[in-house]
Amino acid sequence: MAKCPSRILIVDDEVNIREALAALLEDDGHRVAAAASAEEAMESLRENQFDIVISDLRMIGESGLDLLRWVRQTCPATEMIILTAYGTVEGAVEAMKIGAYDYLSKPVDRNRLELLIEKALEKQRLSLENRNLRRRLSVKEEYSSIIGNCGQIRAVFKVISEVAPTNATVLITGESGTGKELVARAIHDRSGRKDQPFISVNCGALPDTLMESELFGYERGAFTGAVATKIGRIEMASRGTLFLDEVGDMSPKTQVDLLRILQDRELRRLGGTKAMTVDVRFIAASNKDLKEEIAGRRFRKDLYYRLNVVPISLPPLRERREDIPLLLESFLREFCSIYQKTPRRFSERALESLIQYSWPGNIRELRNVVERLVLLSRTETLEPADLPPHIRKAAGEDHPEITIQLDRPLREVEKIVIGNVLSRLTHNRTAAARILGISLRALQYKIKRFGLDAG
Repeated sequence: MAKCPSRILIVDDEVNIREALAALLEDDGHRVAAAASAEEAMESLRENQFDIVISDLRMIGESGLDLLRWVRQTCPATEMIILTAYGTVEGAVEAMKIGAYDYLSKPVDRNRLELLIEKALEKQRLSLENRNLRRRLSVKEEYSSIIGNCGQIRAVFKVISEVAPTNATVLITGESGTGKELVARAIHDRSGRKDQPFISVNCGALPDTLMESELFGYERGAFTGAVATKIGRIEMASRGTLFLDEVGDMSPKTQVDLLRILQDRELRRLGGTKAMTVDVRFIAASNKDLKEEIAGRRFRKDLYYRLNVVPISLPPLRERREDIPLLLESFLREFCSIYQKTPRRFSERALESLIQYSWPGNIRELRNVVERLVLLSRTETLEPADLPPHIRKAAGEDHPEITIQLDRPLREVEKIVIGNVLSRLTHNRTAAARILGISLRALQYKIKRFGLDAG
């Protein structure tokens, strides 16, 4: 069994080579997938994460070098080893220049292949440690990753400060995109476990059949296809923190198994008989109302109480609009730096539109919008016209035409226009006054004058 099991993608247009390499690597305990072409490999890489890609240099269609260029752009953390049947120095040198970890000549020497895989995995581990170190060193303010100054967020900061030094289990609730994982990481980074692993698992992203093996691991031979022992996420988080995101989506059976671990602090891999002591801090999160899930018999009450030792509730963005300018400024700086753009700013009207928008996707949606604006904008000042259509429409910046007959009295025209604007803005009087170019007080007078109070 390999010292460092990993996920490896083999790419070769010769089926016998693919199968031979897959069998060899699976014997070493790696999880292996195969592709018959560079195009097929790209599709696999879009859908799954691989630690290493082992690809033939020359294939029908796009070559191994083409795939290498694509991997370096799309999956920078993935290492790539090139295979060549020709042993040409030129091809190997070109591959190394583009960013291949190394190359091997066919027929493949098993010992050299194992050594290259082990070294590539070690390089990845060191790179991850360096990134984590740089991330910790770059934190200049106590909660720089969580942006906000409203009362609700300050209350969250206070709870983080109090609970982080302990080993108490934490349950973070809030809508999708409110920053639950950021809070979990903040707790971990301020705890005595900060130098140990922070392992995250999305309970809603894995099918029930995989969830158990991902969480608890399994012994070799535990089931068909279990060709090697696999360490689960709980074991990976030993002496560190396990973050269970969207725990409300966990299957009933997995809930029972998790409850047992929380109670006994012991773990058995699937197919195993030996119990291992668990030294893990559990942080769970859910975008569902778990009390409603309990009432609907979809979530166990006893598990809820085990997880809800310290509750943290994150408000949706629409309830903390005063923080939107801070978030916008931070994301503008971030993406202007990433994409090497000159500094951007929002005009007053654009900023007001963004503040008034309801943000159903919360901070995640706002961040994506800012990234798109930085990428596509050509001017330093972002105006309402630059905003996505659905935000412009919500703020009343999209102005559809109103057809009015010429023989209508001015008073009636004014009533029609004001009524139309109010209707499109679901009677948001502040936004309507801005669009109409009159004061809020003047608008309120005209609403009363024309009998437009309904709504």
